[in-house]
Amino acid sequence: MTDARSDAASVVERTRAVAAGGAIVGAHFLGRTAVFVLGEEALLFAGPDGEVRRMDVHGGAILASASDGARIVSGGDDGKVVMTDAGSSRVLATDAKQRWIDHIALGPDGAVAWSAGKTAFAQGKELREFEAPSTVGGLAFLPKGFRLALAHYNGATLWFPNAPQAAPEKLEWKGSHLGATVSPDGRFLVTTMQEPMLHGWRLADRQHMRMSGYAARVLSLDWTTGGRWLATSGSNQIILWPFHTKDGPMGKQPRLLAPAEQKVEVVACHSKQDIVAAGYGDGMVLIVRIEDGAEILAKKPGDAPVSALAWSTDGMLLAFGTESGAAGVIDLA
Repeated sequence: MTDARSDAASVVERTRAVAAGGAIVGAHFLGRTAVFVLGEEALLFAGPDGEVRRMDVHGGAILASASDGARIVSGGDDGKVVMTDAGSSRVLATDAKQRWIDHIALGPDGAVAWSAGKTAFAQGKELREFEAPSTVGGLAFLPKGFRLALAHYNGATLWFPNAPQAAPEKLEWKGSHLGATVSPDGRFLVTTMQEPMLHGWRLADRQHMRMSGYAARVLSLDWTTGGRWLATSGSNQIILWPFHTKDGPMGKQPRLLAPAEQKVEVVACHSKQDIVAAGYGDGMVLIVRIEDGAEILAKKPGDAPVSALAWSTDGMLLAFGTESGAAGVIDLA
């Protein structure tokens, strides 16, 4: 086995290269247009016709972004929350204290949430805010209702922004929780930790779940279609935890796929099939079928780690970006 995957099936020749001109910190799709989030100031739109255009949306570093396929919402060290669609951008909010916007989450019915330091904000019909016990480490909307999960030191909090009289629900677990995700069916909350592990709660009864065995801190995670698996980085192979039973991963071993010499830096799950794309520390990108572990080489190793991956909604396009600004869109149709 070599990371070059010279004997593996390949779609490298289907790549349309994009010259980003700077480090890429995120990737999204608006329709069939790939949008690369640059580390400084701008979004780069790479349309299906080959046209590439830049849109400046922040006055400094872009620290967070999220997309629902119709819009991209980003936060920066300029204290602004900006919404961008295919044609224009507008400022949704500016932090009154000019604090950095650390995290962004998008929810049902156009809802947007963001955090600055210890304060979380949720914009639905009205703007609400909540002071967390410590700096917010991550945000995630639950799929039903207007409900938000916040990761922070020593656990997580479930907050109902439209019910200010309702006390937030606290989920305790010692340590620093630095990211949050909720399963598509709303049954599980999982947080990434400062340590190389994940922690989770089955929300029906607050049962704890501890997912360990990583070589490094988990920086990227994504749910497969229907929420059957949670794919994660943090090792030199893709680690997938099973969530298709009532107990989730409790008492079960993860599935391990696509081992390599370099660590997995970012994962992105296909929208319609049990397929996951993984970007590695040496710049390689693999597309892996979960059922049998079959691999397709999507990008050969390069000079910098992969920092962003995104699938189009129809699953026919895959965008990748690296820390050195190498980027591309792969047409799988």
